[in-house]
Amino acid sequence: MMELWDVYDEGRKKTGKTHVRGVPMPEGDYHLISDIWVVNESGRVLITRRHPKKTYGLMWECSGGSVLAGETSLQGAVRELLEETGLLVGEDELKLIHTIQFKDRFVDTYITRQKVAWKDLVLQPEEVVDAKFVTFQELLDMWEEGIVVPKTRFLLYKDAIHAFLVPPS
Repeated sequence: MMELWDVYDEGRKKTGKTHVRGVPMPEGDYHLISDIWVVNESGRVLITRRHPKKTYGLMWECSGGSVLAGETSLQGAVRELLEETGLLVGEDELKLIHTIQFKDRFVDTYITRQKVAWKDLVLQPEEVVDAKFVTFQELLDMWEEGIVVPKTRFLLYKDAIHAFLVPPS
């Protein structure tokens, strides 16, 4: 099935055009990506392992992916998390912790606290081959080993993840 994305300009305004996934984006066109970090009641962070046939195969990451045509960034985040992990969250449960612009995309990174255990996960086999909950220190150690993506962007919001781990009082 063909996946369509809305096309945005450099100011993140919709152009009214759509783009087919897999076709290079023309210069000056952008699409949206939503990433989602999940923290459980124990303050552990959910990470998933990419399918070996995907780019960065077998590396660990948060859930996320391209926002489809007609979706908002939040709607795409909810859908991607459900597709990849089986976790259903409300848009109001997601907190935006980072946004960045690249040459052909905008990436919004969200975080959420959920009552969830490994047994609650339903992994999407074409995308995800494993999942686990790790402490923040374990996540940092894995990033230092070079087995967590996104490699450089993680540095821009790791402090926001760490701050989120402190349970609300």
